[in-house]
Amino acid sequence: MVERAPGTRQPADASPVPGTNPPPLPTPPPAPAAATVPPARAPEAAEAADPADPAIPASARRTSLLTTLVLGGLTAVPPLSMDMYLPALPKVTDALGSPAATVQLTLTACLTGMALGQLVVGPLSDRFGRRRPLLVGLVIYVLATAACAIAPGTALLIVFRLIQGLAGAAGIVIARAVVRDLYDGLAMARFFSTLMLISGVAPIVAPLIGGQILRFTDWRGIFLVLTVVGTLLTLLVVRRLPETLPPERRHTGGTREALATMRGLLGDRVFTGHVLVGGFTFAALFAYVSASPFVVQEIYGASPQVFSLLFGVNSVGLIIMGQVNGRLLVGRVSLERATAVGLSLITAAAVALLVMTSGVLGRVGLVPLAVALFVLMSSMSLVMPNAQTLGLQRAPHAAGSASALIGTSSFLIGAIASPLVGIAGEDTAVPMALVQLVSVLVAGAAYVFLCRPGTGMKATLTAARHDVTTTALPAPATEAAGAACREGADEG
Repeated sequence: MVERAPGTRQPADASPVPGTNPPPLPTPPPAPAAATVPPARAPEAAEAADPADPAIPASARRTSLLTTLVLGGLTAVPPLSMDMYLPALPKVTDALGSPAATVQLTLTACLTGMALGQLVVGPLSDRFGRRRPLLVGLVIYVLATAACAIAPGTALLIVFRLIQGLAGAAGIVIARAVVRDLYDGLAMARFFSTLMLISGVAPIVAPLIGGQILRFTDWRGIFLVLTVVGTLLTLLVVRRLPETLPPERRHTGGTREALATMRGLLGDRVFTGHVLVGGFTFAALFAYVSASPFVVQEIYGASPQVFSLLFGVNSVGLIIMGQVNGRLLVGRVSLERATAVGLSLITAAAVALLVMTSGVLGRVGLVPLAVALFVLMSSMSLVMPNAQTLGLQRAPHAAGSASALIGTSSFLIGAIASPLVGIAGEDTAVPMALVQLVSVLVAGAAYVFLCRPGTGMKATLTAARHDVTTTALPAPATEAAGAACREGADEG
């Protein structure tokens, strides 16, 4: 039920005064303006709104199924760009005559580009809207991917992968910002779980497709397929994704204001805590992504097709747990409690991996290792969408900048973790397990000491209850409300 609009009074007693005509029945108070009610709370208003009308605030628009699929496709850009390429890493090493550590830098370059690109695209989307920066980024992504397909050596491939990552960042950061434009609170958590279902298909399909492509052509064919995928996604955005940030809600300042906004966000202890939780959890995931091709194929002697199958099974676990989180846990279990359970499971899996790979138990086969990796990967769905939701919940006035900080931290930390997994060569999986364990321990420390679950939940619930009023305020007023909310969390 939508609460009475602020400032609306209850009608006075309508009993007629003797000798006078009865007054007309009071007119029911008007429904709150569409700008103040997210569609998750007021679907009736969203249904009455015309999504094509640019004057209608983004919060009044509903996401159609196709729009949801487009947003899922945008969040699938990272796994498509990296996972389809994973089965080809050993072949790239042979074809270009470069050591494995150098070829792994092609992954690091793409990841670094996606991290840095978000810092630029996020504030731009707060200033110019979501569509224009997104379309520019997608076009550059397509061109850079095509250039990767014709790269003559490792050095140029690394450069093109960096550009590919910089441009592909637009899809990631703007997809999250669009969700924040449209949803809040538990509805936002559920939508992120839905996006994880859609984007989670990419890690399953991508390595399978990559492995099959390698049966008919070399590694360059993988980038040609990615070029086609990027082109199709660009056309879908042009035709089907509406603008979700109307002009009256955009930031008008330049670089100084953007930096001040980010500085203010990082000054929020709870927001920074959730950023670090998501970032170091992603580092544990990316340690697996970058090391698993060599661990599974080189150390355990599996074929590219078997590796693709194992990677797909782990991604199925990621999807299933994401749906458990979005459909069963959200609304019944607090987001912070679900995050704590996820961190605990990841820690247990990382410890098991370190014990198995260090030789303490002797030679361990591929099956026990795969089981531990399955638990680790599946548990990511209890941490990453909830950490994103809890972080974005605290920044309704700067969704683009907040999304950029969340994404940038994840990709930068992941980029640092990526080369560490190969530091001891191709013959041991200990660095992978060690990086995963250290990463999740740091994430847990950030969760306990910065997020402070007991007090952070109180502030999150307060923000959720008052978002109806704060999302309609001008930026200065919204910032003041956010500051008051943060002060309440610190006092708690």
